[in-house]
This record gives sequence, C-alpha cells and structure tokens, in this order.
Amino acid sequence: MHVELDHLVVETEGPIARVTLNRPERRNAMHYPAARDLDAVSQLLADDLDVRLVAIQGAGPSFCAGIDLKDLSAGELPFDYFEVWERPLRRFETMDALVLCLVHGHAAGGGLQLALASDIRVTTPSAEMWLPAIHEGIIPGLGTWRLSRYVGMGRAKKMTLLGERVDGDEAMRIGLADHLVSEETAREEFDDLIDRYMVGNSAGCRLAKRVTNHAFDLAFEPFLAEYLELQEQALNSDDFEEATTAYREDRQPEFA
Repeated sequence: MHVELDHLVVETEGPIARVTLNRPERRNAMHYPAARDLDAVSQLLADDLDVRLVAIQGAGPSFCAGIDLKDLSAGELPFDYFEVWERPLRRFETMDALVLCLVHGHAAGGGLQLALASDIRVTTPSAEMWLPAIHEGIIPGLGTWRLSRYVGMGRAKKMTLLGERVDGDEAMRIGLADHLVSEETAREEFDDLIDRYMVGNSAGCRLAKRVTNHAFDLAFEPFLAEYLELQEQALNSDDFEEATTAYREDRQPEFA
C-alpha cells in the first residue's frame, strides 16, 4: 500500500508500515492540515491488524519542528488543533503494532511529543530535542505527561520550564533515546533496527507493550490481573505455538 497525503507519505511492506512526515520546507512543522493527516493515518494503521510495526521518520533536514509557529503567531490554529494533534499520539502509543521513530535534526515541541509517543526512539548524535512551548506562552501538550516517565520528574520539569535542548548523546544518557545511530548511515541503521525488532515481534511481544504502558498507572493487584489476562491470550496465540514448535525443531520462530 502507498498512500500519499498532502503532508504525509505512508508505505506498507507486508507487516511494516513506514510513515514519513513530508513538509521538509517547514522542517515538518505541524499545522492544522498536517495534524489532520497524521490523525487519519494513525487511525488507518491502528485498524489494520496486519501491520505489526510502524516506522516514523521525517523528510528533509529534521524529524519534526513541532507546532507551526507561523500559523500559531498568525492566529490560524483553531483550538481543536490541540485535540486533533493528541489523538494520533495516543493511537501510536496504544495501537497493537510496535512504533519506532528515527529522530534527526530537530525534534522540537510536538516533534519530541511524537517521539515520546513511540515505543522506541532512535536518534543521531547531533539531533536536538526540546520543548520550547515556554517561549510561546503555551503548554507543551502531553509532553507534560510523557516526558517524566522517561527522564524523571525533576529533569522533565527542568526541560519543560527552561526549554532546554538535549542532543542525541545526552538523550541516550538520560533514557530519552533507546538507540544511537551515526549521522551518515542513520536510515540504513534504522532499517537494521526495524529488522531486529521484527524478529521477536510476536503476539506476546505486542501484548507486552500493552501491559507495560500501564506500569506507572496501575497498582500492583490490577496490574497483575491485566498481566494474567494478557498472558492467557499470549499462550493461546498462534505465535506461541510457533515459538514452541521452533524450540523443538531447534530453529528461529517465524511469527505470522
């Protein structure tokens, strides 16, 4: 499948969907039409249970420069932009598929928020990530909810209230990024990581994503109950049967 919207390109190759933010002339900044495109694409991918991994990247020199300041300063962003923007982030965060993103150049404001809503963040050393909303007189979306889960409350408040930038090396050090790739071969290394995550991308793997999402929200007893329910689903899946068969046959499993 190849879907080319005004501000996004989506390509699927079997169980892998690639989403490319495509406003390179604006460093993939998000205005209202771009946010609506991302909303529509996220719903399309969430509904497609054949998609097991979503890879998000940006065309041109940056991943995503966040909210389009030109439109914001001109008063051309309706208030419901903020709800439209948050919907796809939550879908990426909770959809069945694993979601990986490649951060290069700038991941400012909404760009960092989109990265935070991904399961795995891959970054180049020179990439810059920050929440500049303090300088724009607004709240940095649900970066206020997500950032502290990765870097801790104190560091999250510092980044939010000062609008401080973090490069790729620092992002790795503080737990904001999961993989560091070279500037010259970033996309090739990103493809290699996609292949690595696909090797173990079973039903059990994706159910593990779901229960891990609740690690900071549920007390022990309800978390245990959810884990046991999802573990039963994993044990009854075709992927578990394939894994046990592969073990007996001394080979790598091939998950459907």
